[in-house]
Amino acid sequence: GTVPRRRPTRSDMGRGLTLLLLPLALLAAPAQGEGSRDAAEEVQIEMLHLPETCSPKSKKGDLLNAHYDGFLASDGSKFYCSRTQNEGHPKWFVLGVGQVIKGLDIAMMNMCPGEKRKVTIPPSLAYGQQGFAQLKIPPNATLIFEIELYAVNKGPRSVEAFKQIDKDSDKKLSELEISQYLKEEFARDGKKRHPSAHDEILADIFKKNDHDGDGFISAKEYNVYQHDEL
Repeated sequence: GTVPRRRPTRSDMGRGLTLLLLPLALLAAPAQGEGSRDAAEEVQIEMLHLPETCSPKSKKGDLLNAHYDGFLASDGSKFYCSRTQNEGHPKWFVLGVGQVIKGLDIAMMNMCPGEKRKVTIPPSLAYGQQGFAQLKIPPNATLIFEIELYAVNKGPRSVEAFKQIDKDSDKKLSELEISQYLKEEFARDGKKRHPSAHDEILADIFKKNDHDGDGFISAKEYNVYQHDEL
């Protein structure tokens, strides 16, 4: 028989949301000018392993769990390995919304749990002319990633999550509402944080989401992923 779908609990939705709102240390890149691209500037994808049942396939707005290693194409040196970070836990991130470099957002579309890919990403879809000194990525570097995808989940910016934060149901999230939400989240995961972390994250959330600068995050601003059901 089919297993009934478990209703997501507050903490599930909360966890998804925190993942979304907290700045992911991984590879969110400086925005590159779009510009026109020639064929050499496409992401090249090589399938290393495809499981027999390939479902569900990842799409924009999904929450993915993956491990990946990053190499410089020029000399093959490894600049990043998710297995050595965060006690070896795979990374969680939302696909297609700029939480990782543009090339990875493209490279991990239509990918299923258990699939492995090797992808080559041109500089225009990675760190461009600036490079990224912290990861020792030089300017104009082509990058290669070996990716193993573990899980594809529905993304966190759901109507339910919005309603959960929007305590006064006025269809917009105030600084107070998000501040309260962060406090609850922090209390729930029990990690020790410097008091200033709360204010920094709050400021970051508004900087990234309050596009019209009115001091509120509207349902439209919040739902940047345009989920199918909205």
